[in-house]
Amino acid sequence: MEICSLRSAARLLSLTLVLVLASFTATFTLFAAEPSPGVLKAKKEAEAKGYLFAASHDEIVAKAKQEGKLNVIVSLDAKILKALADGFTKKYPFIQVRVEEIRGIDAYTRQLQELKAGLVKDVDVNEVDYDYYNEYLPHLKKVDMYGMVQQRVLQMAPQMVDPINRNIVAVGSGIQVSVFNKKLISADKVPDTWEGFLKPEFKDRKFALGIRPKDVAALVPAWGLEKTLDFARKLSAQNPIWVSGDTRTITSMLGGEYTVFFGPNFDSALRAKSKDKMDVLDYKFSEPVIVRLNESEAILTSAQNPYAALLWLEFAASPEGQKVLEEGGPYEGSVFSQGTVQEKAVRGRKQSVVDWQHYPRMPEYIKKVVEAYGFPRAEK
Repeated sequence: MEICSLRSAARLLSLTLVLVLASFTATFTLFAAEPSPGVLKAKKEAEAKGYLFAASHDEIVAKAKQEGKLNVIVSLDAKILKALADGFTKKYPFIQVRVEEIRGIDAYTRQLQELKAGLVKDVDVNEVDYDYYNEYLPHLKKVDMYGMVQQRVLQMAPQMVDPINRNIVAVGSGIQVSVFNKKLISADKVPDTWEGFLKPEFKDRKFALGIRPKDVAALVPAWGLEKTLDFARKLSAQNPIWVSGDTRTITSMLGGEYTVFFGPNFDSALRAKSKDKMDVLDYKFSEPVIVRLNESEAILTSAQNPYAALLWLEFAASPEGQKVLEEGGPYEGSVFSQGTVQEKAVRGRKQSVVDWQHYPRMPEYIKKVVEAYGFPRAEK
């Protein structure tokens, strides 16, 4: 009898310890998961303005797991998209991802009309082209990504997120450089500043200049609009060789058709230089170095899987996602992501950054620069 009583007492003690431990663990878990006062305040303020705001990353993952699907249509190259999708699936295997590339003004225009007509039902993450930036806004879900990034619920550089609309992320960036044929001109004669192209030695078809002035228009943040337009008029008066297309023009430089090219994309220059077996091409960072936001993406109002979409945007902006953009683009990562080719290139240099204040106004700047050049701009 005494032995039985001892065994019963031992079992009771053991059960009590288990219950106490379980209670302690549950209490600890609840305490650990409790959002900070800052997060709760930000959530309350965001929701009062009609924004979706998740209080924790675990909440986003849990709800994304319930959704289980994700549909993405953006302007990244199909190969890059596949690599991003593979990396995303590896990290979140419970989400089935479908990705699709969309490129070109015609494609953006057609899709925008479909959005306005309410015909887009199966897309979660969508491209937000800066030519139509403001027209996209009514069709984007009110998700306070900027607030969630500030509260570290989402992990990405704050500069990647539109702080005004709060629901758009630019996962890449562009830099403009001067590209030259070093067999035809020495590096020391290529201008160190953009204003150097106004020197007499560059007059009368001595350099190539793109007819779509995304480069010159992007000087507005550093110079202001009036100085930029005055520069555009003087640049046009230099009688440059008007060209269209970075890749096409740089390829022609290999054959000696052009000496210097004003303002092509840095990534285009790097790709061409990597394939330049004759060692003809080189580039220079003319200052202020022009930095533009690229690859802006957002969640549509009609999105069926908004939490999975949040994870996608976070992944594209993460070191893993940026590595895909760097290697697959190549060189298409964000200047705001530590360690990318773009970020390293602009360190310590004077810059003209087309940030979120200027990004939606780029079509306006481009139109005015085209007028300053002295030839009309085709209407959209």
